[in-house]
Amino acid sequence: MNKPLGWTMSKAKVAVVKGKEPKSMVYKALGLIGAGKEVSTDDTVLLKPNYVFPKEPSTGVTTDTRVVEAIIEFLIEKGIQKIVVADGGHRETEKTFALTGINDVASRHDVRVVNINKEEGMEVKIPSARALHRVKISKTVLESNFIVNIPTLKIHHMAQVTLSIKNLMGSIVGDKGQIMHRKIDDKLVDLASFLRPRLNVIDGIVGSEMDEVLGHPVPMNVIIAGKDIVATDAVGSAVMGVNPPSVRHIKQAELRGLGTASLDSISVLGELIETVRKNFRRGFSKTRLKEYGFDQDVGEEVLRPLWERMSSKLPE
Repeated sequence: MNKPLGWTMSKAKVAVVKGKEPKSMVYKALGLIGAGKEVSTDDTVLLKPNYVFPKEPSTGVTTDTRVVEAIIEFLIEKGIQKIVVADGGHRETEKTFALTGINDVASRHDVRVVNINKEEGMEVKIPSARALHRVKISKTVLESNFIVNIPTLKIHHMAQVTLSIKNLMGSIVGDKGQIMHRKIDDKLVDLASFLRPRLNVIDGIVGSEMDEVLGHPVPMNVIIAGKDIVATDAVGSAVMGVNPPSVRHIKQAELRGLGTASLDSISVLGELIETVRKNFRRGFSKTRLKEYGFDQDVGEEVLRPLWERMSSKLPE
């Protein structure tokens, strides 16, 4: 492509904020990336936290409700009136809602909370999909025209990391494991290409190493925010000590044009990655290993083929 004189490609902006007070951290991160200008008072805004399992946010497994509340208050200040919080990551999602305190927050701000597991699903066709050609998505998700993705900072036993792209899996109605685990990397990118959240805010108050549900909490006290879902996840991965291009679904998302995974092409605002980085352990928790029949630690070179064999038995 011939570039005009003085032409430069603008870098994706991702904010990294460290602190002790979640609301001020969220506001600072959103301010650094210029969030709020693209949302309209006519929009129906969906907040998609990670409520994958009935555990409190202090475990690093679920999104800290103080982060969700800060985003709600930020949107209300922008004049947004139609806000809904929705997830359906586990059959005990109602219990997760109670443990995280999201029902109380929603009540204070007159915001709806929706359990996607109890939702009517609408089948959609994903254009140019590689594996997830058709899937049932929550009606509430489809009726929202502005998605704010609010994942946690975690290692994942199959997808390597679970951040913004992986968090979208909770929008599916049905048995998400059966639907997604075979060819998971292709399917995650397919789903992200369809839903395309407008804003991604990673809750890194407490992260989870080794596993997304059975791992160990890692105090981090960071918020990571960006509009480019791939760039946001690339920075989130780097903060956990994981090289972004080594994460299969992040690299594939970049190759398919959803954003940039190269840290050199990302403008990191606020804290430097190096000042907040901790190397999250990527081994499997003892509980998870026992589920798979192992009584000692084994590496991904053993577990990855096992998962692939197990997943190959699942229907498309």
